[in-house]
Amino acid sequence: MPVYSYEGAVPEIAEDVFIAPGAHVIGNVKIGAGSSVWYNCVLRGDVGTITIGEFTNIQDGTVVHVTGGAYNTVIGSHCLIGHTATIHGCTLEDNAFVGLGAIVMDGCVIEGDAMLAAGAMLTPGKRIPSGQMWAGRPAKYVRDLTPEEIAGNRRGPKHYARLAEVHRNLPVIRP
Repeated sequence: MPVYSYEGAVPEIAEDVFIAPGAHVIGNVKIGAGSSVWYNCVLRGDVGTITIGEFTNIQDGTVVHVTGGAYNTVIGSHCLIGHTATIHGCTLEDNAFVGLGAIVMDGCVIEGDAMLAAGAMLTPGKRIPSGQMWAGRPAKYVRDLTPEEIAGNRRGPKHYARLAEVHRNLPVIRP
């Protein structure tokens, strides 16, 4: 698990965080309890800060960065971030959902229980209100999420916390 200091900034990682092999956590990054950072993710807090709450899941291949001097990245608790997403200088409130391959750009906010669909690009400064789903490139409002969809999204972090425990103990077959 490569964790690097950067110009004196050392990542603060809760003891039970799962950081998969191949992931890199650099500099001014804080990760809360029960969270998971999956294979080949990069969290680069070199020109600002990245703060991640509790029981948040950052899936394989995702890049999290900041915008120097303008926007830090704040990811709340119980968030789901899909594979190969790009999260850059933005805020994801508690229970936010970012789909596979989505891009969240500088100054954006995804409110709690809101969803950015897979492959979507949320352009700078946009805000997705709670309970809404946005999709497309550039992302636009599509519809309101159903209560069942919101409940399903809220179950996701628990599933990934259990999955992280399994992956933490996987045997290495070949180094």
